[in-house]
Amino acid sequence: MKNPSHLLLVLFLLLCALPREGKGEGIITQDDLLRRTQELYDAIVPGNQEPWKKYYADDCIFADEKGRQMDKAKLVADITPMPKGYSGTIRIVNPVSRIIGETAILSYDADETETIFGQQLTARYHTIDTWLRRDGVWQIIATQTMRYYEDPAIGRADKSRFRKLIGEYELAEGRRRKVIADGDNLYVERNGKREQLFPESGDIFFRKGVEGRILFRTDSGGEIDALIDRRNNEDVIWKKLKS
Repeated sequence: MKNPSHLLLVLFLLLCALPREGKGEGIITQDDLLRRTQELYDAIVPGNQEPWKKYYADDCIFADEKGRQMDKAKLVADITPMPKGYSGTIRIVNPVSRIIGETAILSYDADETETIFGQQLTARYHTIDTWLRRDGVWQIIATQTMRYYEDPAIGRADKSRFRKLIGEYELAEGRRRKVIADGDNLYVERNGKREQLFPESGDIFFRKGVEGRILFRTDSGGEIDALIDRRNNEDVIWKKLKS
């Protein structure tokens, strides 16, 4: 006969593993988190608020890519059906999770495809959700989302204006940058570093991978008098030096 104490120990462990009434959910996995998160995103197009009511805690904090911070009431109210002619999908990629006790953090990218009357748009976001198990229920207590920067579409440049744009520009004494043309391309150069300026529209340019715009300001006489380095809608002005 086996040791009775050993049998009692095995029986005790088996009983502990059985689900208990009122305990609610137990351990959560990354697959569980992904399934629930995808359910949230799939509910956006039809404006189904139920998953958002279910998976977000009543005292949650939701910060989106537009800089809005919402509580649960505002978040749920923001989930409405997309207008007629609009559709889209959001796919979760690159998930990483940390699950410790009754807290789970899910970090992931969200690839969005939106169709507006047959025209397709795409966007990429990065989101971190913090899930918390309280009273036997896993819910999101906090979400932070950011949008990845994307370069604008390249427009057409009026190359005949390059001669007016080229020259030397000064921010302060000893702080200068040059605008030069090389063939059909325009460049800005500072401290030996040269970056190509890609046209967006008119005298508005951008540098690949750099958020913001480079604009050229015209005076009352039609001459370029400044280069404007616009960052997050704030301007740093470099005055053009006379030749």
